[in-house]
Amino acid sequence: MKRWLEALEAFAIDVILERRSGKRAGVLRGFLYFLSRIYEHVVQLRLNLFRHRVLRSQSLGCPVISVGNLTVGGTGKTPVVEMLARELTRRGRRVAILTRGYKSVPKPLIKRLGNKLFKNQAVFAPRIVSDGRTLLLDSRTAGDEPFMLANNLRGVVVLVDRDRVKSGYYAIQHFGCDTLLLDDGFQYLRLRHSYEIALIDRQAPFGNRFILPRGTLREPKKNLRRATHIFVTKSQAESDESLIREVRQYNRTADIIECAHRPVHFRNLLTGEIHPLDFVAGRRAASLCGIAVPESFEDALRKLGADLEFTEAFTDHHRFTPKEIESFLRRCGRRGIELILTTEKDAVRIPRILDPEVPIYYLRVEIEILRGQEQWEALIHRLAPHDAEALAAG
Repeated sequence: MKRWLEALEAFAIDVILERRSGKRAGVLRGFLYFLSRIYEHVVQLRLNLFRHRVLRSQSLGCPVISVGNLTVGGTGKTPVVEMLARELTRRGRRVAILTRGYKSVPKPLIKRLGNKLFKNQAVFAPRIVSDGRTLLLDSRTAGDEPFMLANNLRGVVVLVDRDRVKSGYYAIQHFGCDTLLLDDGFQYLRLRHSYEIALIDRQAPFGNRFILPRGTLREPKKNLRRATHIFVTKSQAESDESLIREVRQYNRTADIIECAHRPVHFRNLLTGEIHPLDFVAGRRAASLCGIAVPESFEDALRKLGADLEFTEAFTDHHRFTPKEIESFLRRCGRRGIELILTTEKDAVRIPRILDPEVPIYYLRVEIEILRGQEQWEALIHRLAPHDAEALAAG
């Protein structure tokens, strides 16, 4: 059943991105376009209800920074959330990341019904991925991105719950948090945002420019006007003036920060051993990933000099099985592959195989600000005026 659903999802994505041709694909695109017009009106109606305070956003009495995007997946949101949380924590803020835990495994139905029937208070608590000191859940229960954030950030609370108003209250009351980061929060309007950071992928800024489900836009481009800060991700050495001009058509006041995903090192999935980036140069490799834009990862590997013999891409957030990994390892072994390369996000979903025939390494990536450093520092200073490390040293 799982494979059938993933195959259906892959087919739908191919149709939406126009990788499929033919009568059936054309008919489906027409139907999806009809649905997208309805969806657009529903989205705008909801926004207007919040704008006119028919539906109300709640304030929790502390700064709430939303990091999100207009499109579905692929903008590099997680490294931006990590960079923001790390810098605010360094400056003395008590940070909690609130996330919905997309594609995390829910509690068993019987347990959920039992909790509600007997009014177990635990049912009202969010999932605590990290209390700021200890990693408490695995990636399957937490979701890959919350797990990755919790694993990389010490001193940061990470909570998973669809109701992020509830999880925000919980972070403040139980962990003393004074700053909340709303992961994937651009469309989450129930919680009032102090700052609205919208991410735009330079390579595909507005997806295929159609609204869901015909396209990858979650809402019309004009709604970019809600953003206080716009991060143009996957930027290059030269500024993309044409994209910035287009962005300014929808938002004339937001600070624009251009940044790139900077590869840092490779880490062995099993041993944790770290290798420099030139470790892959000239070596026969295969890539394995389940992310929204696998081509971006594969291009990055080629730029680092990896000799990619073949690539294997699954649907976004795919949870790999031992059978899939063992089959891929055998395939690589037969073709004389020296190493398998994957993303950090995928690494948390890959089962650990003892003594694999071909070693697996994941690429650690961090955000590098190329242009807009002053705007970034101004944002951080408004949220955390004092440098805690400097004060401690003084």
